[in-house]
Amino acid sequence: GVGKELFARYIHENSNRRDKYFLRINCGAIPTNLIESQLFGYEKGSFTGASKDGKMGIFETARGGTVLLDEIGELPLEMQVKLLRVLQENEIVRVGGIKPIKTDVRIIAVTNRNLKEMVRKKLFREDLYYRLNIIPFTIPPLRQRRKDIVKLTDHFLNELNFKYEIGRAHV
Repeated sequence: GVGKELFARYIHENSNRRDKYFLRINCGAIPTNLIESQLFGYEKGSFTGASKDGKMGIFETARGGTVLLDEIGELPLEMQVKLLRVLQENEIVRVGGIKPIKTDVRIIAVTNRNLKEMVRKKLFREDLYYRLNIIPFTIPPLRQRRKDIVKLTDHFLNELNFKYEIGRAHV
């Protein structure tokens, strides 16, 4: 609601990674039993119902690009350990695999939760918190940025007018 994804996309598009993938995953929207295979991929035969050829995960697919981890505060503790390995070692291991695969991704983690408080309550790993909290940004909600409403309205109206070939709007 406040523009976290737009902000992350802006960072990506104005970086030397702009020609690579920008992939977004909502850590709170994917069931716990699927998040690992979505992030890290899986080897063939890893589990029933999986593709017979295996599958690359988000980190492998985005090689050289940017991964936005939306709602990072919702990431289960057991996945936080694996994410920490990505940040520290720049590698992943697919589900059912044993061979490390090198990665090269920029990770932007966003949340509307108070991660410091979650660390205090042992709901979020402290080491991961400090690994992710390199350059923190706080984006105030739109209700605190009333001046932006007209600009945003103009932007989205022009985007829709272009998409539906209606003509340029001015607000």
